[in-house]
Amino acid sequence: MSAQAALRIGLTGGIGSGKSTVLAMLQDRGAAAIDADAISRATTAAGGAAIPAIRAQFGDAFIGADGALDRDRMRERVYADPQARRALEAIVHPLVGIETERQVQAALAAGCRAIVFDIPLLVESGRWRRAVDRVLVVDCLPATQVARVQARSGLPAAQVEAIMAAQATRAQRLAAADAVIHNEALTLDQLRSEVAGVARAFGL
Repeated sequence: MSAQAALRIGLTGGIGSGKSTVLAMLQDRGAAAIDADAISRATTAAGGAAIPAIRAQFGDAFIGADGALDRDRMRERVYADPQARRALEAIVHPLVGIETERQVQAALAAGCRAIVFDIPLLVESGRWRRAVDRVLVVDCLPATQVARVQARSGLPAAQVEAIMAAQATRAQRLAAADAVIHNEALTLDQLRSEVAGVARAFGL
């Protein structure tokens, strides 16, 4: 497979599905990883490219004392106001696109056979589905999602469920999948074996 023909895999899954672990296992097999969330966070960190436009659009109240986006305040705003969410996305998404393309070109230049895009909201975003060759979904039961997130973050179950409700449904993710890893009651070795099987099916 030539560099320019590197397979582009969109990796997604609900919160607590184990997507990050699967991503690390794909990297172990030589895939390049592009984390859309990490890129997005960088644009809204102190000195990030999105900060001036966010300040102009939303005001100083949404910028913390450290110069970064006040994530808690913005989260409350965009959950309550869809128009505010669209305004924020109009600022952040183009910047994420520019940095994503830069990382893609770097991976191609390095000769990577596959590029995995870690995209929590792949199903919700029509633009991402068109940008990848295959969609890999990491799936588990909703109750398992809640338990895992509570174990790692201590959030109340109701708050985890609210986050899940704002994401695509499990059925919507599965309907978009070219391949599914059912990460339910698997050991790490079993999960690694599942990842290896999918990787082989994708020609990696």
